[in-house]
Amino acid sequence: MTDTLHETFARLWTLDRDVVAIAWLSLRVSLTAVGIGLLLGIPLGALVAVARFPGRDGLVALLNAFMGLPPVIVGLVLYLVLSRSGPLGGFGLLFTPGAMVAAQAVLATPLVAALSRQVVADAEAHLGEQLRSLRLSAPRRALVLIYDARFSLVTAALAAFGRAISEIGAVLVVGGNIDGHTRTMTTAISLETQKGDLSLALALGVVLMGLVITVNAAAALLRGHAARAYG
Repeated sequence: MTDTLHETFARLWTLDRDVVAIAWLSLRVSLTAVGIGLLLGIPLGALVAVARFPGRDGLVALLNAFMGLPPVIVGLVLYLVLSRSGPLGGFGLLFTPGAMVAAQAVLATPLVAALSRQVVADAEAHLGEQLRSLRLSAPRRALVLIYDARFSLVTAALAAFGRAISEIGAVLVVGGNIDGHTRTMTTAISLETQKGDLSLALALGVVLMGLVITVNAAAALLRGHAARAYG
């Protein structure tokens, strides 16, 4: 165990090439997926919060249910869609970082939408009557409330990033865990543990935890600054 820990910290101290490459790929894929999830999920959640239409309650229930989508099922469906015989097989996305981005975006979007709906619904409870008195359309009210609750929506971004960066099932299915191409921190940790290379697995685990803690700390500082600046 002592030798393993020594080698782990040696890898981190010397910025081991494998650790850096795997961590960079994981971060790039997850941030791209979260960006897509925010662009799609926040407007969707806000519109569901402010608009009134038939089937709205069912859509809310569906969004809440999709927060717990099993990653391996998402990976399987995307595998069928992106495989050579699938409808999008001609794009050659299977076993590429693009496929992993798609998988994580599918997982992140409903999570962001459900959390954003709740945040915007809370904001509407305070401002909704005033906005309706101005005869604003539902999309315009949603935009105003998104801006008003922008710092609270950081929570949705954090939740999406946490799910994306720690995901293994879907990215393993559609990415294939190819060395130097589609190997992320989570898939590498699983593989290296099975192979017995515990120092690499631990080094990647430390980096993964460090990224999550850093992102959460930055978000906490942002929200603290917003609370002081805007009350």
